[in-house]
Amino acid sequence: MNSPLALVVVVLAASVLSVGVCRRLGLPSLLGYLTVGMLLGPQAFKLIPDSAQARAIAEYGIVFLMFSIGLEFSLPQFRSMRRLVLGLGSAQYLLSLLLFALIALALAQSFASAVVLGAALAMSSTAIGIKLLAERNEVSAPVAKPVIGVLLFQDLAVVPLLILLPALGVGAQTSMVETGWLVTKVVVLLGLLLGFGQPVLRAWFRIVAQRKTGELFMLNVLLVTLLLAWLCHIAGLPHALGAFVAGMLIAETEYKLQVEDDIRPFRDVLLGMFFISVGMQLDGGMVLQQLVWVALAVVLLLAGKAAVLQPLARYFGLKTADANIAAALIAPGGEFGFVLLTLGLTTGALPSQAAQVAIAAMLISMLLAPFLPRIAERINKRITANDFLARSADIFKIASESMGRQDHVVICGFGRSGQYLARLLDTEGVSFVALDHDPERVREAIGGVGDTAGRTHDVVFGDARRREALIAAGVERARALVVSFADLEAALKIVGTTRAIRAALPIVVRTTDEEPIEQLLAAGATEVVPEVLEGSLMLASHSLLLLGTPLSKVLRRIRAVREERYSLFQGFYRGASDGNENEDDARLLHTVHLGSGANAVGRTWGEVAAAFRGGDVEVTQIRRGGTRLPRPADEFVFESGDAIVLLGTQRGVSSLELHLIG
Repeated sequence: MNSPLALVVVVLAASVLSVGVCRRLGLPSLLGYLTVGMLLGPQAFKLIPDSAQARAIAEYGIVFLMFSIGLEFSLPQFRSMRRLVLGLGSAQYLLSLLLFALIALALAQSFASAVVLGAALAMSSTAIGIKLLAERNEVSAPVAKPVIGVLLFQDLAVVPLLILLPALGVGAQTSMVETGWLVTKVVVLLGLLLGFGQPVLRAWFRIVAQRKTGELFMLNVLLVTLLLAWLCHIAGLPHALGAFVAGMLIAETEYKLQVEDDIRPFRDVLLGMFFISVGMQLDGGMVLQQLVWVALAVVLLLAGKAAVLQPLARYFGLKTADANIAAALIAPGGEFGFVLLTLGLTTGALPSQAAQVAIAAMLISMLLAPFLPRIAERINKRITANDFLARSADIFKIASESMGRQDHVVICGFGRSGQYLARLLDTEGVSFVALDHDPERVREAIGGVGDTAGRTHDVVFGDARRREALIAAGVERARALVVSFADLEAALKIVGTTRAIRAALPIVVRTTDEEPIEQLLAAGATEVVPEVLEGSLMLASHSLLLLGTPLSKVLRRIRAVREERYSLFQGFYRGASDGNENEDDARLLHTVHLGSGANAVGRTWGEVAAAFRGGDVEVTQIRRGGTRLPRPADEFVFESGDAIVLLGTQRGVSSLELHLIG
């Protein structure tokens, strides 16, 4: 392609398409950039020339990637996690590097290429690991800190690797004296920059920030980053080292968040160029010829890293199940692995064929990353099944006790939300039975560990999606059922199964946002509580109070929003605001189930309402055949099997119930 502008348009169009597809599928953007480079590069359609200019632009991507890592580096966090970072992280990385290097040597690779392959394959993806932790709601779980500690050490390990690996290249004759001089330069430079750089940098940023110009501030960030990278280059050190130090210095200032926002567009675009350049080196034809070796490399990569980390994680205090999950999160390849492979190719330390196999294997492992924790969970269930079978007598005793209860609450899921709910129910003297299919969590509850101590007989091992588990928990005699975890498919299954067992049981479902509300209501949920709404209400209430709005007015505003959104809250908030209600006057909710012989069957709501004179009461909703219907119009005809939710005083609700049933 002769026109540079046409080339840019083609690359941008391909990048937009591929990255959009990756985002749609929930995959990392770097996979899209790699695909663009592979298809448009010299190994396939030959639209992108493998030029020195393209490689130079790609190198700036590494510079800004290292700047981002330095910016996210926190000395207080490092000190608090130094045992995991320096202990678990270093052991995992060095043992993984040694394992893969020995395998490479056994396959007749040279010492230099074996070290490069070991260093690259031992890397894991920080972006994928953190993303999967967030998706699984485990950022604050026990498994999170070891995973973050390992990833943090790997990020730090990149700096010395970028300095030392070029010494392994073809024609490199680095003596011990030269190596010592190189290390001395690094120590002196880091000492000067870290010792004296931060006060200077803080003062300079303060001067720039006082101008209150976003453009000037952004230019200043670019200047500082590239200036330190250039200083390292003059000293004979990698550009990336200077960028990393610049990020570390800024991370300890009050300008960190603003810098993150300013630098992100440059970092993402240039980093995309780097991964396109990596994809350009991937020869699809060669990979297909070496498909058996690629498959073997994928297996060795995933199994090797998991086998190294799992026992280490257990040694550092993780339970078996958490160690398995941590191993699954660390096992795939990482972004810095591509950086090291590219460095090995550039210096001649790594042959092209080995690089092709390694790049393809790392790419496939990253595609498999979302599925690995699920596989680990299945392994956990099989491993712990025997333990629960051994305690089957205790489980049957718990089931027998739960089946003998009346008017209790069935809690599906005993995670954080389920435990908070259980604590509140316990405070109010309401009995409950919690179902959870995480054997480790149930084992702790049965053992009286944590917040569940004292009520361990209320937590049982079981999958709430299964009909027999719900029946054993006593949904036929329960007062209500609560789905406390935000899994749409599981919630729909539980609601449908519960409605089939007992059509009139009130069901409350938790969800993260408002998207699935209608679907859950249509399936038969009595009420759906979106976390995003409740979080917004709490945010609004605190903000209004801080702005000086009277507490009574804030409560009225929040109550009005809740009354509009939740029909179940109408009675509670209206009664609470009166302040002088007794129990007889308080408005409550009650569900009436119409049998085949009920007085209201075959009659319209207009006829029933005209004949009823029993007090202040209204129909908030009607459930028919698993479908939630709105408040009835006068012409609405009642049918056998309808579940009618009434809202009113105790006297009025009781009177209308008698009138409906006859």
